[in-house]
Amino acid sequence: MAAIDTVPQGKPLGKGQAPESPDYALMSSASGEIVGEVRATSRLDFEKQKAAEGEEHFHRLGWKRLTIVLIVTAVALGSLSLPSVFATLGMVAGVILCVGIGLIAMYSSYVVGQVKLKYPEISHYADAGQMMFGKIGYEVISVMFVLQLVFTTGSHVLTGAIMFDNLTDDGACTIVFTVVSAIILFLVAIPPTFSEMAILGYIDFVSIIVAIFITIIATGIRAGDSTGGLSAVAWSAWPKEGLTLAEAFIAVSNIVFAYSFALSQFSFMDEMHTPKDFDKSIITLGVFEIFLYTLTGALIYAFVGPDVKSPALLSAGPLVSKIAFGVAIPVIFISGSINTTVAARYIHVRAFKNSIVRYVNTPMGWATWIGLDAIITILAWVIASAIPFFSDLLAICSSLFVSGFTFYFPAIMWFMFIKEGKWYEVRNLALSATNALCFAVGVIVLGVGTYSSIWDIKHQYAIGAVSEPFTCAPIG
Repeated sequence: MAAIDTVPQGKPLGKGQAPESPDYALMSSASGEIVGEVRATSRLDFEKQKAAEGEEHFHRLGWKRLTIVLIVTAVALGSLSLPSVFATLGMVAGVILCVGIGLIAMYSSYVVGQVKLKYPEISHYADAGQMMFGKIGYEVISVMFVLQLVFTTGSHVLTGAIMFDNLTDDGACTIVFTVVSAIILFLVAIPPTFSEMAILGYIDFVSIIVAIFITIIATGIRAGDSTGGLSAVAWSAWPKEGLTLAEAFIAVSNIVFAYSFALSQFSFMDEMHTPKDFDKSIITLGVFEIFLYTLTGALIYAFVGPDVKSPALLSAGPLVSKIAFGVAIPVIFISGSINTTVAARYIHVRAFKNSIVRYVNTPMGWATWIGLDAIITILAWVIASAIPFFSDLLAICSSLFVSGFTFYFPAIMWFMFIKEGKWYEVRNLALSATNALCFAVGVIVLGVGTYSSIWDIKHQYAIGAVSEPFTCAPIG
């Protein structure tokens, strides 16, 4: 049997000399290609595995958890600014607006859900903006979307500082407290999925309910124990005397802000495993909010009167306000951080649209996610420190952004994407009128509310009622 040649025939090879045979070169090249293909296949398999894990991880939200994350988004300490709204507008207008704006917000949120079901490719509000107004609409609404979320996180930085000031009797520089608040908000925002945030949301839900009822009970007891009892409280059914247009619309803007849950609804529904169940969440949330807001605003105003503070926790007495603020710590930071999470999810997915980095389940994914959270939180801290007041910050957010996200954008989407047939057909008249009303409310809040907020800020600074930006003085 002949021996098998291991080297092609020809000139013997010297030490370290490469073979010159074309056949050998082909064999070597093929081997390299196989190794490359194996590596490419392994990399592809890894990416497929991470993508599959990511898709599963980011689609675990059911309607009950959706309800919770919507409550976390909407029901925060801003709800305790409502008694001061009642003090401005009076009991009658306060109740009517709380119920009326709540019903309109609930309907517009239902429209948002209908759009998401019809166009499942929409992941965030900006995508709906592109459908409405093209590329320019996408970019403009992207900026509005992110700024609104950052402003809201900033309001929680500010609320956290108010809470620390209250608990410590102004025990440190306010800047220190805003920094501490920002750090806590950043840490709580690290979980990247809304189903994970929903777990924290149960704590948030209990926190705000207990804090509100502590405030209601405490102010009721104080009113009952005061001279003349409850009958001596000087609450009024009508707006306060000398009410200006600016003051009235700042109060209305605070109610609008309290119903701002439609902003993040596209983002939340994008993680649902059964999106068609969204209406259960909207109905549950809407009824809950209308009841809670009206009860909170009316009772605390009836117990405290025209001098009620914002947030109303500050009207519960020194000791009780400390207890209530302590109970409210979870809601301050969980409700605030979910805004960071929504903004970060939008930016992160947009930046890494075609990469597994977007799933936040690789080292690069986690690094970019945490870095983005940090940037958003720092920006929110700057806003909170530069605008150190509570109600006007909420009013600016409501007037500029929530007016669109909650009212006139859903109305436009109904006319463009949901309506079937002509708007003036008999079957469409009622819904056409409802959406026209939503649009009108949004535009009025945008125009008059923004003007009123700017006017009030100038007025507050002119009379020296607001401290300088980045000050150590307590926020009050």
